[in-house]
Parts: sequence; C-alpha cells; structure tokens
Amino acid sequence: MRSQGLAPAAGQVLVRLEASGICHTDIHAANGDWPVKPSPPFVPGHEGVGIVEAVGDGVAATLVGTRVAIPWLGHACGECSYCVSGWETLCEQQRNTGYSVDGCYAEHTLADARYVVPVPDAVSSLDAVSSLDAAPLTCAGVTTYKAVKVAGVRPAERVAVFGIGGSGHLALQYARIAGGFTVAVDVEDDKLALARDLGADHTVNARTADPVTAIGELGGADVAIATAASPQSFQQAFASLRRGGRLVCVGLPADGVLSIPVFDLVLKGISVVGSIVGTRQDLTEVFALHAADRTRVIAETRKLDDVNDSFAEVLSGAVPARLVIEF
Repeated sequence: MRSQGLAPAAGQVLVRLEASGICHTDIHAANGDWPVKPSPPFVPGHEGVGIVEAVGDGVAATLVGTRVAIPWLGHACGECSYCVSGWETLCEQQRNTGYSVDGCYAEHTLADARYVVPVPDAVSSLDAVSSLDAAPLTCAGVTTYKAVKVAGVRPAERVAVFGIGGSGHLALQYARIAGGFTVAVDVEDDKLALARDLGADHTVNARTADPVTAIGELGGADVAIATAASPQSFQQAFASLRRGGRLVCVGLPADGVLSIPVFDLVLKGISVVGSIVGTRQDLTEVFALHAADRTRVIAETRKLDDVNDSFAEVLSGAVPARLVIEF
C-alpha cells in the first residue's frame, strides 16, 4: 500500500512506515484462528514504526516529521470506566491495528493520532537503536512488560518464562529488571543459549526434560509467564508454581483451553491472570527503559514481499526472536 489515495481524516495521521515487526498474532489474524475474526480484506501488522507525513483536522501540525509507534490498541473510546481508570486496553469499543483496522504491513498507513506513541529521540538517535528495535518493543515489549507488572514481580522472586521467542526474550529481561531470578523454558537449545546470554539464571529444555520437575527442584516458581503458543506449555507453567504463585497468560494458542485443577488452585492459593498488551503509558516506559540501555531486542530483518515465507519461519520455531519487516 502506498500513500497515493491515502489522506488522513479528522483526528488521524498518515505514517510512512520504516519497520513493522511480525507478531504471532498477525499469523492468527491471517488464518482466522480466533473466535473474533477480522473481516477480509485487511492489512495485518501492529508493531509499526515510522514518520508522520501528514495530519488530519484537529491534529497538531507539529506532529509532522515525528517518529511514532503504531501499537495493537489503535483506538479506544476514551470515556468508559476502563479508559478513564488506566485500563484502555479493556475498552469494549476498541479497534485493533492490523485486525479491525488496517495495519502496518504497508509502506504507508493511517492511524488515530491519539493512540500512536512518539518514539523518543533517546531511542531513535542511539547508534545501536533504531526503528528496527522500536518495532518489536511496540507489541512484544509492551505486552511482556505489562505481564511482569500485572504479576507484581518482587525482588528475589523466581520467575519462569515459558517460550523464549519474540515476546519471551523480552519478558525475561523485564523480570530481571524487576529483581526476579529467572528460569527460561523452551524446546530449542539456540533460544536457551540466547536466554543465558540475556542473563537467565537457569534454563530448561522442555523437549528433553520435564520443566515442572526441573523448576520444582529449584523450589518452584513464584511467577510463571506463559508466552508460547502451545497449550501444553500453559499447563506446565501452572504446574511449575509454588504455593502462592501467579500464572500470567500472555500467548494465545489457537483453540487453546487451560484446564486447571481447582483443588490445587484453591489449596495452594494460586492466581491465574490474563494480561493483554499494555497502555500508551506502558509503551512510553518500555521506550524509556530501552533508551537507558536496560533491554536488548534480538531481531532479524525481512522484506515485505517475503512475508509469507516469514510466517512459515515463525511457525517453524527457528526464528531467533523477532522478525521485522524493513521498508
């Protein structure tokens, strides 16, 4: 999609994309995996970063030339009890980028000016940081950052991250920032090596060892963050918790159902929480942490013409962490 024919309406901005991360959600959208399905034709992508080229009526002209991120939450009503209490991501009137409105797998796109988030100069001007870093932070980063917040991770708590991919490698880092001792669980040795490089205290290959047993031998997890698109990994994450533990569900497996033994849930005082992306404020904090060199984004670039092959790469599990479309 090119800018020809695209003009921002009132309250909108026209953005020339520089990069767009490939999230597993984009694949679910393309396949219609979830109960709420997008309406074809639509443009996927909700990890877009680019430059504002034009603004519609009611939008400050000073926004032109600004580098912004276009996240999953493309629009919310701004007036309901969720929006006014800091939970805009639960707004029942929300529209989602790359799902219910066209997204970022395009050279240009339109977005609600209120819900794009400026990428601070401290991020975009660093030599090692660019739109290629900012793009994965726009979903994978803010989603797992919020999950760590929701979990209430406290210093010296043991945090098990199930799935060290585009989201999990960032979840691991946010858990460490919060002071947690981390356990990385995956089925690929390369990803576990990445986890160790990122500071994981322990790693478990779930293909060759039982993660429930391995984490139990460490004393059990205070928090388990489930990011992998695997129903089995959610069950393992729950079973790995010690008494009083918290399971935070982040990944969305197609047809995923979590079967929980109520006896264990009640007698062990376990909490199960769903965590859905993060707010504009959360994303601002994610960018601030990255600008302060507290996080690393592991990603490889691809071209838009190769998006179908990129989807296959993601599904194969062979991707080191995140793939990012570079325009």
